[in-house]
Amino acid sequence: MNIFRFLLASLNIEAILEEPTIHRRREQLSKMTGGLGLGDAYCTTIERIKAQGGGKSRLGIAALMWVSHAERHLTADELCYALAVELCSKDLNTGNIPSILTVLSCCRGLISLDKEASVVRLIHFTLKEYLSTQNHIFRRSHAIMAEICLTYLNSKQIKAFSHPSPSSRDTTFLEYCSLYWGVHAKKELSGQAKSLALELFQENGGPGHLPTQFLVDRALDLDKRYFGDYFPVDGLHCASFFGIVEAVAALIEMGHSDHDGGDFWGYTPLSWAAFNGHDEVVKLLLGQEVIDPDKPGNGSQTPLWRAACSGHEEVVKLLLGREEVNPDKPEDNGSTPLSYSAAFGHEGVVRMLLGREDVNPNKPDDYGRRPLSNAARGGHEGVVGILLGREDVDPDKPDNYGRAPLTYAALEGHEGVVRMLLGREDVNPDKPGSYGRIPLTYAALEGHEGVVRILLGRDEVIPDKPDDHGRTPLLCAISEGHGRVVRILLQRDDVNPDKPDNHGTTPLSLAAELGHDDVVKILLSREEVDPENLDNDGDTPLSCAALGGCEGVVRILLEQEGINPDRPNHTGQTPLSIAARKGHKEVIKILLGREEVNPNMVDNDGQTPLQHAAKHGHHQVVELLQHHER
Repeated sequence: MNIFRFLLASLNIEAILEEPTIHRRREQLSKMTGGLGLGDAYCTTIERIKAQGGGKSRLGIAALMWVSHAERHLTADELCYALAVELCSKDLNTGNIPSILTVLSCCRGLISLDKEASVVRLIHFTLKEYLSTQNHIFRRSHAIMAEICLTYLNSKQIKAFSHPSPSSRDTTFLEYCSLYWGVHAKKELSGQAKSLALELFQENGGPGHLPTQFLVDRALDLDKRYFGDYFPVDGLHCASFFGIVEAVAALIEMGHSDHDGGDFWGYTPLSWAAFNGHDEVVKLLLGQEVIDPDKPGNGSQTPLWRAACSGHEEVVKLLLGREEVNPDKPEDNGSTPLSYSAAFGHEGVVRMLLGREDVNPNKPDDYGRRPLSNAARGGHEGVVGILLGREDVDPDKPDNYGRAPLTYAALEGHEGVVRMLLGREDVNPDKPGSYGRIPLTYAALEGHEGVVRILLGRDEVIPDKPDDHGRTPLLCAISEGHGRVVRILLQRDDVNPDKPDNHGTTPLSLAAELGHDDVVKILLSREEVDPENLDNDGDTPLSCAALGGCEGVVRILLEQEGINPDRPNHTGQTPLSIAARKGHKEVIKILLGREEVNPNMVDNDGQTPLQHAAKHGHHQVVELLQHHER
């Protein structure tokens, strides 16, 4: 039985069970699942909810409204509290809270309790779709929900709390109401909700004003350990945050708030409205003479900066229309509105800002990063194209760390941006950045196969170019286990598969230590690769495999001709000593199976493999070596 037949049966289970015999129940089930669609079943079930009459009917419809229209999933306790609130009452009557079992019963199977997630859900996504087309079922849903949230927040019980108390049911619904009353009010604002909001704002967001604490904490993702419990955000800030034009207008008319006052972080009501893209509120605030449209807040972030970061084109246009606004004003780290709008890929905002003569399209922040680098790093091809179309933008300018736009695009694997930048003659595809790493090295390090192929297609790119530590793109790819990139690089004749870094570590030694069996096999198939090549410490690839405890690689290497399984390094430690020191029991078993291996070999410090194992507390290895001696 598919999900739809199951839903139809579950919604009509009562009618089915009313039949006296199994035969008649089967007939009823067949009739319902064969002749009705889900929409019909939902309609019938809602009619049954209404037919319950009295409080049960109201409770069932109200529960459906909350579950289907809430901004997030509600917990069972939150839903029950929402259903208990009496509009405009100053007192939360806990005796009015229904049990979740009663709520479920009144909804006749249309909602269910997810016990694992502790949330209440509609039984199927098709029910939400159905309810969205039936406006007559829930009239004024968002207005009512806003009124209920505000009634709850204005109650004497909530006003009595200075901290949310996990042990108190009175605060169960606090977080949802604090964060979402304005969302519901913005969708549908009633006169009653407006009055309740203004009443809430009389608290001025001062110490202990919990709704404001929740709002600001969530908006800025703050840790209260750094700011304590004081969140001086007044009503105008909150109304501007949510974008409730009527409430903003009323507060301005009342003269209750400082229209241009900053909160704890210096953000003004205009700054919050700009940040959230509420252009009507922005217009209203800009109409006030006392408003400074360029007033910076936290980190010297102006309203224009915040609107540009969020990509709110209408707000940006409004602010750019004011002479007092500096469109190129940086925040504390030197990033301008253009820098951040480019970083987030807001093409419309970028075009508006570049239309201003007083905006420098090549202006660096304190780290030397320019708008083009930010756009390239984010993979925003549209913004990259816009900036590359400017003659005053340097497409190959590195930042303070030596990273050019191409380097950032390669690092993040943005193939489209890489192609766009490589289409410019003034971009060096082999330009070294920090630590002497070229774009190919970064792409190999991050495993971006497509970018690696694109860069290898350029004659100017040296595929075996080492960085300041002597690490080639091949070594970097091996270090992060990007096997496919390794294979792509090894297909090139101009890549030396045995080239060591400054420490003498060869690709084979690195692959052996990391346990990349397939890469080890590929490297060993190359004539240029010496399986006994020593690094600066005198370690062989076999020693490195023993160090990493890589049994598969140890077996592969021991199959090679000319391998000395007992070769000591500069400190006199053999592969067996190294494995014993690290406690790699399986590697030790493999090595002990070779006649050439001396289990009593003494290193330069006079230590045997057994002594190394004992010193480092590898008791099983000690037993293994002792048993081998016997």
